Amino acid sequence: MLSEAVKLKAQQLGFVVCGFSQATDTGEDAKFVEKWLAAGKHGNMSWMQRNKEKRYDPRQIVEDAKTLISVAYNYYTDEIPEKSSYYKLSKYACGKDYHYIIKQRLQQLLSFIEEKSGKRKARIFVDSAPLLERYHAKKSGLGFIGKNTCLINRTIGSFFFIGHIIIDIELKYNETVLANFCGSCTRCLDACPTAALKPFELDARKCISYITIEYHNSEISEYFKGKMQNYIFGCDICQDVCPWNRQIKKHNETLFSPSVQLQEMQKTDWEQLNRPFFKKLFKHTPIERAGFKQLQRNIRFCADNQ
Repeated sequence: MLSEAVKLKAQQLGFVVCGFSQATDTGEDAKFVEKWLAAGKHGNMSWMQRNKEKRYDPRQIVEDAKTLISVAYNYYTDEIPEKSSYYKLSKYACGKDYHYIIKQRLQQLLSFIEEKSGKRKARIFVDSAPLLERYHAKKSGLGFIGKNTCLINRTIGSFFFIGHIIIDIELKYNETVLANFCGSCTRCLDACPTAALKPFELDARKCISYITIEYHNSEISEYFKGKMQNYIFGCDICQDVCPWNRQIKKHNETLFSPSVQLQEMQKTDWEQLNRPFFKKLFKHTPIERAGFKQLQRNIRFCADNQ
């Protein structure tokens, strides 16, 4: 059966979970996003307001789309020496850029499907489409949405990337959309130093990840003074405290491991970082796309507001 063969191939390619959902409109989730956007909680991420007809219906992205194949790729690492380096990076950003790695794996998965079923109308996406990714991943059975708005899998936690293939073939759709398993736990809400979280809702304007990555103004608001916990790119606080991440395993992807140079960075090395070394240290990583000036601004802000 093709569906089972696709899942087995996905596992062989390194994906820890794979599931399928029918390509339909996103219904109530679209209404929630519209309300969130109207409240301005997306900050200056104006791209979220574009291509809405595609964002809420994947059939507008791929003609004759029938299925979304959703996959998860583990990126959890314990190799980041936070104490010695002083400044912190989100775990996902320490190795090579995941976009290229996961897209390559998804292309291999698509090629496998086409070997079995013939040429398809299909597109591959990893953070690169107007798509409600977590909605479709949840619908495909990859996990549930937590109070910190992350997709959480009860076996592998939440430190994973999501990828999708939108395709014009029917597969065996997931029949069980998981209910929420956060219960009465509020650890992520309590741990967030900037009060960016309410249950199941994030105000990006208060989020450390947003401020250090997506917010491109030359200065960071005084609101964040003393609250950054020395994060200079991204933030893992709400995931680190989540009970579902207690017993997760380190990834098996060597390209996600931080370089020796990055692991040896000390506080003064960060503060004296120059453009040539930045380019060498972060070539082909998520941090390269943010740019030297952005990272330098974040380091300066943390250094001045310990």
